[in-house]
Amino acid sequence: MGLMMSEGKFVGRDEIAMVPTPTATASWKPVPHCEVIDAVTDVVKAHNWQILDEQYGLARDGQRMFGVMRINRTSSTEWSRCIGIRNSHDRTLAVGLAAGLSVICCSNLCLGGSMVLKRRHTSRIELNGLVLEAVNALELEFLTLENVAEELKIDELNDDEVRASLVVAAERQAIPSCDILTVWKEFKHPRHEEFVEPTRWSLLNAFTETAKKYSPARADQCYRSLTRLFGLDGKPAELWK
Repeated sequence: MGLMMSEGKFVGRDEIAMVPTPTATASWKPVPHCEVIDAVTDVVKAHNWQILDEQYGLARDGQRMFGVMRINRTSSTEWSRCIGIRNSHDRTLAVGLAAGLSVICCSNLCLGGSMVLKRRHTSRIELNGLVLEAVNALELEFLTLENVAEELKIDELNDDEVRASLVVAAERQAIPSCDILTVWKEFKHPRHEEFVEPTRWSLLNAFTETAKKYSPARADQCYRSLTRLFGLDGKPAELWK
C-alpha cells in the first residue's frame, strides 16, 4: 500500500490501542492514536465506503503513528483512493488526514495536500465531528489529485528536464541528495512497464518508488514536498515554472 517501515514497525489496531497517551496540559491535548483511527473508520462507514485494506506503523517508541486506509471510492482501474492518517504524541505532527492514490501496479502511494485537524479535543464526539468535516473536504482533494494525475500522464520530459527536477527535489528536501541517482535510474529503467514512457507521471512514481525505503516520518516529508513540486494540490507545479 505504500507505507514503508525502515524505522519503526508495522502494527495492527490492537497494538496501537496499547500505546499510552501523554497527560494533557493546559495548552496541549494529545489525541490517542486509536481514537483517530476509530474516528476515521466511523466516518468512512457512514459514507457507505468499504475499507479494502489498511496499514499502520509506529515510530519513535510509539510517539508517532502513520497509516493508510484504502477505500473503494473510485472508478479508476489504475489506482484506488486512500486516506493517509498521521498523529503524534511528541508534538512534532498535528493530527492530519490526506487524500491519496494507491497505484495498483506497484503499490506506490501519492498523497495530495494534507488536511490538518485542530489540536484541541475535549471529547470523542468532538473528534468525530472534526474528522467528518475533514473527510467531506477530502472529496474535492481526491478529484483534484485524480485530475492532476491524468495530466501528468500526458506530459513528457526530456533527460535535461528530469536532471534539473531531481536537483530541485533534493534542494527542497523531498529526497536526500544521495538518492538523486536512485530516482534517475528508476525513471530511466522502471521496474514496472506502466512507467516506461518518459512522462511526469513516471517521474513521480520514480520518486515514490524510492520513498518506499524511507522511515514513515521521512516518507511523510517526501510526500508533502512532492505535493507542491508536482502540483498535486491543484496549484501550479513548482518543478516546471
